[in-house]
This record gives sequence, C-alpha cells and structure tokens, in this order.
Amino acid sequence: MGYENGDGDESMTSMRMQIKYGILAVLLAACAGVAASAQSGVERQLMDLANQARAQQGLKPLAWNASLATAARQHAELVARSGQLSHQYPGEPDMAARVTQAGARFQVAAENIAEGSSAEQLQQEWMNSPPHRANILDPRLDAIGIAVVQQNGKLFAVQDFSLEVASLAPQQVEEKVTSLLVARGITPMESHGAARATCQMDHGSAGEPRPMFVMRWEGTDLGRLPDQLQERLETGKYHKAAVGACGGNQPGFSSYHVAVLLYY
Repeated sequence: MGYENGDGDESMTSMRMQIKYGILAVLLAACAGVAASAQSGVERQLMDLANQARAQQGLKPLAWNASLATAARQHAELVARSGQLSHQYPGEPDMAARVTQAGARFQVAAENIAEGSSAEQLQQEWMNSPPHRANILDPRLDAIGIAVVQQNGKLFAVQDFSLEVASLAPQQVEEKVTSLLVARGITPMESHGAARATCQMDHGSAGEPRPMFVMRWEGTDLGRLPDQLQERLETGKYHKAAVGACGGNQPGFSSYHVAVLLYY
C-alpha cells in the first residue's frame, strides 16, 4: 500500500516536472520568435540608410515587413554559410517563392545581397551597383525586410523589397469597386450572386436578367476602373451595375479578380 502511494507521488512529481519543462520550452520558443523578428542594430541602420537615399530622391520611405524579413533571414543564413553571394543556391526556392512561403502578398518583389564590414559599407556597395541602387530607389516599392548574419568577421546582408497588396475579402473588394461606380452615377444592385458567379467564368454571364455588358478583370489597383469599363460608362447608356469578386487571399504575387455587370 505504501509502495503504491509512493509510486503515485513519484508519478505526480514527474508530471509536474514535465509541465514545467513544457512551459519553459514554450517560453523559449516565443522568445526566439521575437528575437528573430526584431531588427538588429545593423539592420535598422540599413533600413535608415535606404530610406535616407529615397528621401533624397523625393521618394516615400519603405515600411518594415516581417514576412520579408523572415525570407531575408533564411537566405542570409545560406549566404553566410556559403561565403559566396548568390540569389539562389542549389535546392533553394527562388526569391519570389521564398517571400511567398514567408507569408508576403505582393505585386512586385526584388532582392539585394552583399557582404561587408559595416552598414555604411554595405549601403555603399549597393548604391554603387546600378541594379541594386535601382531596387532601393524603385518608386513602386513600399516595403522592406532586412537580415544581416555575421560569419568569420564579415557581415552578410539581404534586403527583400516588395510592393505590398492589401489582403481584402471579396466583399471588401466589391465595396471599393461599387464606390467607384456610384461616383459615376451608377446605381448598385443589392444582389452579388450573378456577378460573383460571372467572375469565376471565362466567358458569358450568370443569372437573370442578362447584363448588357460584362467586364472581367484582374489587377492590384482598386483606386480606378479599367479604361474599357470607363469608356462604356461614358456612353451614358448604363444605369445599374452588379459587382462580384472572386479568388482567395493567397500569399505571393497577388491580384484582385472582379466582374462588373452593367444594365440599362
């Protein structure tokens, strides 16, 4: 009886130790994740230097993007281990795939790599190289992630850039396009079903009544309507419209899929 009680105490003690070690492991993993996403001093310097160069050209600053930083970190570690600069090593996905896997959504993506002894030297190397300078000063780009790995007294740096695409649900896309149509004097139809179904079709249209004009397009700019659609609206023949969006919010090279059905 005493042996059984003693065995129960030992089991309880072992269980408590497992719980403690489990909690410790979770905390250490969380701390490691925070450390991985945090900017080092050199990485902050490189971001500041890039934005200073852009400011001198009248360009907007680049915003820090954690997904880009994750992709840059993974590649920088390979660069440091290799000791040779390359945008892709054997068995490694290409830059666009790496950024996609890290969770970024983008319309344009670019990458700079270099080795040096300081942030200033790395920045100077990039600015003295026309392709790398073009990435830093590309007016289309709005996001950046940077990783610097030190190996054998050298700094190996990777800058990943992108033009971000906002992650919008189909309903949000429809609301934005609808607002553009309302501004042109078009009355929006309450039902989106036919337009959403039409969005997924290669040709023709779904639902009744049949629309007098169908416009399907894929793009990243929800601030304006396609030229062909605007030309149709300028005829003044159309007074109602149904808007439908389709497609998922997958990472990678991203765009919005929209269909507009115009009625008299």
